[in-house]
Amino acid sequence: MSDTLALFGSFVRTVEAGSFTAVARDLNVSQPTVSRQIAALEDHLGCLLFQRTTRALTLTDDGRTFYEHAKRTLESAGEAESAVGRRKGKPTGVLRLACSGVFGRLHIIPRLPRFRARFPDISIALSMGDAFVDLVAEGIDLAIRIGETKDSTLVARRIGITRRAVVATPEYLKQHGTPEHPRDLAQHECVVYDRLLTGAHWSFVTPEGPLSVPVSGPIHVNNTEAVRASVLEGLGIGYVPIWHFVEQEIESGRLAVVLRDFEPPAQPILAVYPSRRHVAPKVRAAMDYFADEFSLDPSLRVPTI
Repeated sequence: MSDTLALFGSFVRTVEAGSFTAVARDLNVSQPTVSRQIAALEDHLGCLLFQRTTRALTLTDDGRTFYEHAKRTLESAGEAESAVGRRKGKPTGVLRLACSGVFGRLHIIPRLPRFRARFPDISIALSMGDAFVDLVAEGIDLAIRIGETKDSTLVARRIGITRRAVVATPEYLKQHGTPEHPRDLAQHECVVYDRLLTGAHWSFVTPEGPLSVPVSGPIHVNNTEAVRASVLEGLGIGYVPIWHFVEQEIESGRLAVVLRDFEPPAQPILAVYPSRRHVAPKVRAAMDYFADEFSLDPSLRVPTI
């Protein structure tokens, strides 16, 4: 069994490194040794795991399927060892982490140096983009997502919260007036975020209950960072997560918050991972780390009752 696990380990390392040479260098063995290990595993399984060319290795369909199983097997073996104290649950390995581009730039990457200092045996493969990726198909260990998840095959843990504010520049408000009620937004130029789940409607919590008002304007964008930038240029009123304001835009007076008596509904910040019986130590370490970090940030932390 230990020989098989060693072959699994060589295969997973090769997938993650992208070449036999890189794995050989990491393991301090020869490149032909790694190549023979992969060939032995292919013989054992009775299928081809890699398509080999002089320039690159490419996973076959069988290889992609086997990779997920092999990785889970190695993680489970590591957890079994840690359960009896041999490794003491030390988080190790490559953490494949996904998040949106804006949130990653503002709140994930700046926190990675402290994460690496605390967990030097975990390396990060960070995937940033606004589209929701299939965690299993893409081999993602953990995703940080804004908003509820409807995928019942995933496990989600709330590690923070997104609050939003309606903002504009003082110059815009001086020229166009200040809305006193959400319905007044119909008379204003609003920066419309096309990916908002409610479309060109902004939602509010009012004393009379939930309220959704239509908005319009000459500027439509496809990410929230563009909303912030457009508003700062005086192009209209924006509906923006407050975690965007990392440069003291409101405190300095560059932006003014309007409609303070009408709060946009908050959204959870979730740590999402594939539903598995066992959670790898590296995944648990990352979830706990970001939950602790976000709890210290007023723009991200869940309010205490």
